[in-house]
Amino acid sequence: MKMSVVVPCYNEEQRLPRTIELIERYLDARAESYELILVDDGSVDGTRKVMDEAAAGHAAVTIAALPKNRGKGRALAEGVKASQGETVLVTDADLSTPIEELAKLEAAVATGAGVAIASRAVKGSRVELAQPIYRVLMGKAFNLIVQALLLPGIWDTQCGFKLFRGDIARDVFAGLTTDGFGYDPEVLYLAKKKGVRIAEVPVVWRNSSPTKVMAVRSSLDMFRHVLRVRFGK
Repeated sequence: MKMSVVVPCYNEEQRLPRTIELIERYLDARAESYELILVDDGSVDGTRKVMDEAAAGHAAVTIAALPKNRGKGRALAEGVKASQGETVLVTDADLSTPIEELAKLEAAVATGAGVAIASRAVKGSRVELAQPIYRVLMGKAFNLIVQALLLPGIWDTQCGFKLFRGDIARDVFAGLTTDGFGYDPEVLYLAKKKGVRIAEVPVVWRNSSPTKVMAVRSSLDMFRHVLRVRFGK
């Protein structure tokens, strides 16, 4: 299997059909083997129906499911565990980073990076539709904390579009302890501790509303998990 694409989904019945269509169209055109793993994180809307229809309509689509909502990190860990690809792309269901940006991350992995992460904060990136300013500022503040405690030199850990060499993905996600939105710093920290080179790649990014990230509550939860990862508390 050349590539695995893992998409965590919680109540995504509205956005998911278009996301599946775009991913399939792009990867089918490349004529390389791939699997699209859709992970149902305990959705209570029609998300599972959308997934079942996608799996029935395309042989590359498989489904993983959690019996109840656990969070984005746990959903991704479940999907990555089931993956077979030489590389593994994890991407948000809203495709804020267009699937076409994958080629930039693949170029970084091809030149020796074990992990290539999409970034909105490095030179060459282009934010075409920005988040509200308070979210931008909170994101910058969180990143400074992450740099100070876990990942110096990485400017955007939270962009939901990351490409891993397959063996590295399955290794670090198996060790993931963070269930929620704070998974990103932990998996990157685990990779760094193993000596994996992480490349931060500028991409095109467009904010997608609505978001399930609650500004204050999610930020505090993510901060708590960063402290636990760093200090074991």
